[in-house]
Amino acid sequence: DYLIVDLPPGTGDAQLSLAQSVPLTGGVIVTGPQAVSVSDALRGAKAFERLEVPIIGVVENMSGDIFGSGGGMDAAKQLHVDFLARIPLDARVRAGGDSGEPIVLLAPESDTAKAFRDFARVVAAKISMLVVAPEPKLRIV
Repeated sequence: DYLIVDLPPGTGDAQLSLAQSVPLTGGVIVTGPQAVSVSDALRGAKAFERLEVPIIGVVENMSGDIFGSGGGMDAAKQLHVDFLARIPLDARVRAGGDSGEPIVLLAPESDTAKAFRDFARVVAAKISMLVVAPEPKLRIV
């Protein structure tokens, strides 16, 4: 099971409280394509690093014609982590959020739904590599 917590950008009490209250496997840094969004995302990433929360990678949200693209890749390079996904700006995501129907159900064949599914697969695979089972203990008597 995965619990995903959407935190506000930057370095605030929410990140600190969460990291001190719950053991975190890792964090995904979300940024928009714009420079100001990348700057906020980098500050948030530094906060997680100070709290010793591994950064799984960076995802670029709201990518596309209106806001441009590339901020996520830039952030990933600056943080020396993987770029995980580019999620296109799609009004159906907001509409689905309002109606309680996620884009992967509302428009499963859309590029946006595919981007979310691919992103989820990549994150799940990376988490499985971070979570290491304890070595078995064998006692010979």
